[in-house]
Amino acid sequence: MAGRGEGPDFVEALARGLDVLGCFDADRPQMSLSEVAAAVNLARPTARRLLLTLEELGYVRSHGSQFTLTPRVLSLGVAFVSSLGLWDIARPHMEQLVRSTGESSSMAQLDGSDIVYVARVSVPKIIALRVEIGTRFPALQTSQGKVLLAALDTDVLKSVLAQPSRSRLPEFTPRTREEVEKELLSIRARGWALADEELAPGVRSVAVPVRDGTGAVRAAMNVTVHAAETSLDTLVDEHLPRLLRTAGDISAEWALWQSRPHSEVTD
Repeated sequence: MAGRGEGPDFVEALARGLDVLGCFDADRPQMSLSEVAAAVNLARPTARRLLLTLEELGYVRSHGSQFTLTPRVLSLGVAFVSSLGLWDIARPHMEQLVRSTGESSSMAQLDGSDIVYVARVSVPKIIALRVEIGTRFPALQTSQGKVLLAALDTDVLKSVLAQPSRSRLPEFTPRTREEVEKELLSIRARGWALADEELAPGVRSVAVPVRDGTGAVRAAMNVTVHAAETSLDTLVDEHLPRLLRTAGDISAEWALWQSRPHSEVTD
């Protein structure tokens, strides 16, 4: 929440505005002024000014005493992904992967100890968790998160895992540090990760890294299946090879895109 900045150039008002946007989620899609003020620990007059400013900018709309986000907030995330050139490159490959597997595929990046979904191509199947762009899950409970954590240096990994999750999912009993490090070491060596009903009952997935032009892991993509329909053998023996080829193609094209000359056109 706001008030944590230490630098001389930290803009408290901007931080508070972002906190207001961040307090809305799937469980609280609409909130009253009092609820927003309480959620971000602000006085009602301050929360009101921020909400009205965000409403004037088009990020929030009001219905009587209730406030909701507008689709314009998606532009913030889309701008990030688009600036990387990653989504335009990944989309046709992910669509082909979904056609060949008949299963949903997503791409995520690390944010603290969580993953955040930045791209998704889904199929109409009933699954235990709702996933959309911007969805946040604890990294250690997901295949994509494990891939991203496995790519971190030891000191960075320690710092990341010390951060509390902001996913608002129920607490789970963590594994020991030794168990986590052993699993991540194995993932780093083989280049892919599994999550077998660790995030929610019935949800099983496999994930692989997506690399930039320098070879650094910048994202992870997965194939998600329903455990009652798809065995681990099928996931690993049939879906994983397709996923590896797809991620490799995306990484190669992304590297080419990053290496091309970029110039700003001016009038």
